[in-house]
Amino acid sequence: MIRVVLADDEDLIRGALAALLELEPDISVVAQASDGAAAVVAVGVHQPDIAVLDLEMPKVDGIAAAAEIGAGTAVVIVTRHARPGVLRRALAAGVRGFVPKTTPAARLAAILRDVHAGARYVDSEIAASALTEDACPLTARELEVLRHTRAGGSVLDIATAVHLAHGTVRNYLSSAMTKLDVTSRHDAARLAWEEGWI
Repeated sequence: MIRVVLADDEDLIRGALAALLELEPDISVVAQASDGAAAVVAVGVHQPDIAVLDLEMPKVDGIAAAAEIGAGTAVVIVTRHARPGVLRRALAAGVRGFVPKTTPAARLAAILRDVHAGARYVDSEIAASALTEDACPLTARELEVLRHTRAGGSVLDIATAVHLAHGTVRNYLSSAMTKLDVTSRHDAARLAWEEGWI
């Protein structure tokens, strides 16, 4: 029996997926969690074979949760944001599977069996996209201020953290927003995160 912890912050999706996986004769969902931090705890308590984690969850995202879980439990990330940069981060965190949320439940069950047997699985479209991805247009400083933006810092907080003048930080943020064709620093930080640049 393949023992699975399932984590997704959308209750309907998590419940439906758990019910579908439970229909498989060799898969048992031993625990469910609605955020990344709870998923890490559930894995520690239940010691499953595989943790199936949504990429974007409150408190701790799927990739950070995978890094905390470590090598003792295989991790499969399920996501709507299948960007190549996110894939690279996931693989660096030790994730064994990376699949879009459009994957049918029966296909996911087959992937879980393969991962349980020691294989890795990366969706073919995501893998192809990763090989043809454009280079990041942002400078190291622009990425640094966007990283702090994503963490929730104000412009003043960011300036203090990166040891730059308030106006210089605004200039870096403005430049990044222009390059990424977005209207707010938060959109720029989100896009840079989705692309895997920060």
